[in-house]
Amino acid sequence: MEEKKKEIRISVRNLVEFILRSGDLDNSSGGFGERDAMQAGTRVHQQIQKKRGADYRAEVPLVHEKEYEHFILRVEGRADGMYEDGTTTVIEEIKGTYRDLETMEEPVPVHLAQAKCYAYIYGLQNRKEEMGVLMTYTLLSSEEEGLLRPLTKEEVKPEHSNWRIRHFLQTYKLPELEQWFGELLDAWFIWAEFQYQWQKARDASMQHLEFPFPYRKGQRELVSGVYRTILRKKELFVQAPTGIGKTMSTVFPAIRAIGEGCGDRLFYLTAKTITRTVAEEAVSILKEKGLQFKAITLTAKEKMCILDEPECDPIHCPRAKGHFDRINAAVYEMLTECDSYTREEVLRQAEKWNVCPHEFQFDVASWVDGVICDYNYAFDPTSKLKRFFAEGTKSDYIFLIDEAHNLVERGRDMFSATLVKEEILKVRQLLRPYAPGKKLEKALNRCNHQMLVYKRECDSCTELESVSTFLMMVNQLLEELAGWLEAHKTSEIRKQVLEFYFNLRNFSEIYNLVDENYLIYTSYLDNGDFALRLFCVNPAENLQQCINQGRSAVFFSATLLPVQYYKKMFSTNTDDYAIYVESPFDPTKRCLAIGSEVSTKYQRRNRAEFEKIAAYLNEMIQSRKGNYMAFFPSYRLMQDVYAVYEELYADENVTCLIQESAMREQEREAFLEAFAKDNEKTLVGFCIMGGIFSEGIDLDGEKLIGAAVVGAGIPQVGPERELLKQYFDRSGENGFDYAYRYPGMNKVLQAAGRVIRTTEDTGVILLLDERFRNREYRELFPREWEDCRIVQRSSLPEVIHSFWERVDCESGSKAGQQEMKSRYSAERYV
Repeated sequence: MEEKKKEIRISVRNLVEFILRSGDLDNSSGGFGERDAMQAGTRVHQQIQKKRGADYRAEVPLVHEKEYEHFILRVEGRADGMYEDGTTTVIEEIKGTYRDLETMEEPVPVHLAQAKCYAYIYGLQNRKEEMGVLMTYTLLSSEEEGLLRPLTKEEVKPEHSNWRIRHFLQTYKLPELEQWFGELLDAWFIWAEFQYQWQKARDASMQHLEFPFPYRKGQRELVSGVYRTILRKKELFVQAPTGIGKTMSTVFPAIRAIGEGCGDRLFYLTAKTITRTVAEEAVSILKEKGLQFKAITLTAKEKMCILDEPECDPIHCPRAKGHFDRINAAVYEMLTECDSYTREEVLRQAEKWNVCPHEFQFDVASWVDGVICDYNYAFDPTSKLKRFFAEGTKSDYIFLIDEAHNLVERGRDMFSATLVKEEILKVRQLLRPYAPGKKLEKALNRCNHQMLVYKRECDSCTELESVSTFLMMVNQLLEELAGWLEAHKTSEIRKQVLEFYFNLRNFSEIYNLVDENYLIYTSYLDNGDFALRLFCVNPAENLQQCINQGRSAVFFSATLLPVQYYKKMFSTNTDDYAIYVESPFDPTKRCLAIGSEVSTKYQRRNRAEFEKIAAYLNEMIQSRKGNYMAFFPSYRLMQDVYAVYEELYADENVTCLIQESAMREQEREAFLEAFAKDNEKTLVGFCIMGGIFSEGIDLDGEKLIGAAVVGAGIPQVGPERELLKQYFDRSGENGFDYAYRYPGMNKVLQAAGRVIRTTEDTGVILLLDERFRNREYRELFPREWEDCRIVQRSSLPEVIHSFWERVDCESGSKAGQQEMKSRYSAERYV
């Protein structure tokens, strides 16, 4: 039986935009105008389509297949409209725009090419001798009844166009379209052939690929669970302790599934840079075992740009000039001649071909098997990769979501939006010298006036039922600002106006998502400004829409407790899977204690409590020379305790470091490097819970032998937290749990997890807050914390001494035993 040929699919739009692109990279205009025209133009499309005649067909699906030696190429898309004009069938392509239509002399080439593809496919399938192509450009505010009706050939001639709408009509003989379309497919063939040959080699390399290490406890179960989840097109939630090898245990089965045709592309999504590095290492290890797999890590524009400040236009950036004339050749060479797609390799290739490295990495990503990137590239409506996640598209993507506990707050932020009254006034003041025109000035005044109305009705924080009327004003302001930006491309204030425009546009787009998972409220910011916020309380619905564009998703973390909470925050499904992987670590190598005499509640934060906390820290630190960290819920508490500790327990044998706010990358690295050194003195790092040093860092072995977690991590009480609490109370959940306890305990577990990273690690974990004795908090402890014991300051030295003595005895360290005997004399316990 002859084997069925592989099908390679591409949309008409992607085909023409990729093959026919040329010229400069210029985000000074197309960067906002083109994209916004696409999004806002959807409304105009629908209005035009509805008001055409009865014989007008809208959104006509068209598919063309061409068989080659190794595969079948499937080109598909939807024509905006189609109608009969006498004996000629006309394909209409509608484009919303902000451009001055009166200056347009011809259609944009890629727009026309898209329509010609549809015309050829329809003409071929229906045996037409000729086809008409009508390009309709309309300003996004064009909603006049006279424009939105069927058009005759006479009416769509250029002389019947005006400042609101412009038509370009041309008739093509089918042989002419056939030759043109054939040349287009010939240009695409080399890319399709590359894709076929590469995937064939990739899949063959996986046939005998095995897990690269001996399985640890729980690891085989995790690998099997991930694989089954992908096969069944489900979602999986994984709670697994740090050090079990979660990255390899998720990447390996995902890659195997892709090799067996159960996935199209792997997206490894992370919240922090360090976890991206771990994913890269996992892929490298598998490649050393024979795997052929192309993976790229996407990097933020600020780190890729060759300029001090990104300016994506040919005036400011030499790479932007002619970028699209060179980009395809640069991509093809890298794909066919390189096996590494690191940031350094991408920068080197971009320099060789004189193209923008930031845009170049996205083009390479379109052809690789795995993409390692931040959450926002897959989920954030303002920055997700439209080439993969355009609205309405679906592919067999596999999402691996690392450190998934971070996605709750990140998800809320990505799907929320804020508009500040003072920003409207600032832009109005900036534009005043430019005489922007009555329409723009009126639009700014209307928005400002409505914000003033909200302000007069606001106490400290006020919920609103709806702001639909205000959104009409916002959309009108957007259109007027877009026109101003198009006309003032070199203005010295353009950057500030553009930034406001983006924020305004984001607010408008987020409003389209508002449903029962949102709260709308007004409040005063810390600096006194007045804000209107669209607050996504539960991001599950929006995240689910993104996940549904793929095949399967795996959420995993060392702190995904309680799992029902995270299921509710990430998914709307009722049949998701969940796995709890037991810790493989020996509990006798870890001393876990609760300091019961300490309280970090706000009303108890005073000198007496600071002294208690400092005393507990000192007892832990004095037990053994080494590196320690102490984690605090706020900078203020950390600084207060640090000051008391320095005053009461300053020791020439102890070095203290304290985390500063807004540390630069070099300062962070220096802070961590201090723990990696073979220090002669005891080192103590005072850090923030939930901050840059409390998760995602690996200080194994002797680099960290103890951590104190001060407080239950409860977020500071504020208007938004209280709204969260009230929302979930109304939803039948425990609002305090959802708004405060669960987020706080996640920070606690993450901080505590810094100590035990491998099977060889030993250390002390000290939880300092009386609340840890309560059932509500103990129920959120991982199972391996069942041996946790409650201690007082007076009993802590003996508990820790006994722990280290046992560790040293079991390791046979006579030097360690001698150190214990000299440090803990009998007199200390008298």
